[in-house]
Amino acid sequence: MSTVLASSANLPRVASLQKNESKFIAWYCYALAGFVIALDQVTKLWADSALAYREIVPVTPFFNITLAYNKGAAFSFLADHSGWQRWFFAALALVAAVVLIVWIWRIKPAERLMSWPLSLVLGGAIGNLIDRLAYGHVVDFLDFFYGRYHWPAFNVADSAIVCGAAWLIWLSFFPSARHSSLDQ
Repeated sequence: MSTVLASSANLPRVASLQKNESKFIAWYCYALAGFVIALDQVTKLWADSALAYREIVPVTPFFNITLAYNKGAAFSFLADHSGWQRWFFAALALVAAVVLIVWIWRIKPAERLMSWPLSLVLGGAIGNLIDRLAYGHVVDFLDFFYGRYHWPAFNVADSAIVCGAAWLIWLSFFPSARHSSLDQ
């Protein structure tokens, strides 16, 4: 009986520790997103200053560095329109960033693995948002290809978004994977 009373007396303390752990996880995730943003912006600045527009620098038989500007979304979707898409995609990225920031803040410690891919998507969304607001386009420079068939050029932010989204999809198929081994 005294064990039950002692453990029930600790419930507020346990809840407080979980809340603190949850906030620590959130700040760690924001730092990860910040790292993605910094890496994305540094590499884009390098590409924009070191390369001429559409210059191709072969790296391997299947990979080039080439400077491209994308006024649209993925695969240059809507890139050929009059300019309204800049503000549409900027607004979409801003809304996504706010949703992700709140989602990460509210993640429970038991689901901490969900926060990593969300951080990647957040960092990528903000990285491309910065480009849209500053330049009116997104700077792309990574060009993978096979023979004459090229994948659309992309950047670090795009890579983070794709990796984060793929990780989230994987976690959705394996709900038990959302929980770290420390929780089991």
